[in-house]
Amino acid sequence: MPDLARRTTFGQDAERYDRARPGYPSDLFRDLAGAGAIPPGGQVLEVGCGTGQATRELLRRGYRVDAVELSPTLADLARRRLEGAGPFRVWVGAFEEWVPAARDYDAVVAAAAFHWVDPRVRYERAAAVLRPGGVLALLDTHHVAGGDRTFFERSQTCYEAHWPGIEPGFRLPEAADVPRGWPDLESSERFLAPVVRTYRWERPYRTAEYLELLRTYSDHASLPEDARERLLTCLGRTIDAEFGGTVRKAHLTELLLARRNRSDGSAPDDGGSARGRRVTSGTTPTRRPGPRSRARGTRSAALPLGATG
Repeated sequence: MPDLARRTTFGQDAERYDRARPGYPSDLFRDLAGAGAIPPGGQVLEVGCGTGQATRELLRRGYRVDAVELSPTLADLARRRLEGAGPFRVWVGAFEEWVPAARDYDAVVAAAAFHWVDPRVRYERAAAVLRPGGVLALLDTHHVAGGDRTFFERSQTCYEAHWPGIEPGFRLPEAADVPRGWPDLESSERFLAPVVRTYRWERPYRTAEYLELLRTYSDHASLPEDARERLLTCLGRTIDAEFGGTVRKAHLTELLLARRNRSDGSAPDDGGSARGRRVTSGTTPTRRPGPRSRARGTRSAALPLGATG
């Protein structure tokens, strides 16, 4: 279970977060739309929209998006970035405490955010706002070996010197060795067996871009400031001196789709008493409703989803 206190670090510099984070492969959203998991014009609830990188892709495909975002600064930037992009509303607050106005969403989508929701309640909360047969769509990106492998091996010298308590000799896993799916979801009675597709892709980062990206990671942001600055200085010097000022980083992005079990017996869940503060952008939805590299998709299970439970 991650340290949930770290989820507040992402809003420390919303502009940097929006600028540095690489987004998601376009093929993923093509597959999401092509799977038939969300009906055309469907109503989506996005958990943790951040600055709206995934949200924009959902709006482009004609979905109506409501979102819950913990950080006021990220939510405000998403509102401004998505003005006029389509029917979008965002509430500021924790998903665990948010009280929805309706419980008939066609899909709950979370892009690199669902692991920051309390695991004791996240599936129950998601199932409670979905219509029977609605879909949970989880997007996650993993750090994997690839790109400039020599750099990532050399970078461990910097981490071992400046990251308190780090395990010596750490190496990134190969994409094939990264576990697929969410084991606790698969043991949940709220959803049917998921299907998973993965996308391995790479992109180049100049020195300043790479260091800025690291500053957006919650574990780096949570380091003592002096240790963090020494680490980033060491990494920057390594990139400039040994790699000509540019490195390539490999990413493995996963798309997981799971239908809500029609017979799960989900009861309405009002969560806590706190209600999120809404920030609205674009047309109010009705109820019912650096360069990105091309990814290579890998099937773990066939899309589309098929049976609706």
